Amino acid sequence: MKYKRLTREQFEALHKEFSNFLATQSIDKAEWDSIKANKPEVADQELDVFSDLIWEGVLTNAHYLEHFSKNHIFLFHCQEKLIQSIVLKALETQVDFMQKEGLQWLSDNMFTDTVEIHIGKKEYQIERNMAIFDLITEGAILSDGQLYLQINGIIQS
Repeated sequence: MKYKRLTREQFEALHKEFSNFLATQSIDKAEWDSIKANKPEVADQELDVFSDLIWEGVLTNAHYLEHFSKNHIFLFHCQEKLIQSIVLKALETQVDFMQKEGLQWLSDNMFTDTVEIHIGKKEYQIERNMAIFDLITEGAILSDGQLYLQINGIIQS
């Protein structure tokens, strides 16, 4: 398995897609029930293959990621060959970017001495989708890129 198996909730949300996946292998509900009961290792393989297919599609289409912690915001723009990053760090320890007030504080203090901004980019050291998957497993979430683009626009002007 290249990535990780989807959770039960994710499989439930993708029930129709999983049914279609099984159908492409000529496995109907009765046969699937039989495989689960009599060949659990084969069922596990099917779940793993489906999970990897879903992850591959999601990661291929991922362009922006965000990772919020108490005093840091990591914003990533995932391009084909490299990843660009903007890291915002609050130097005032009481600021919490995990709270709405923390984001308002950032808006009010963006260009003061209380916020450090670091911009970077680097080529992927491993395959692109695996690098993005690693960031997600470390806590990053997929994003529409609005915050990245907004802050990048402010920094560039």
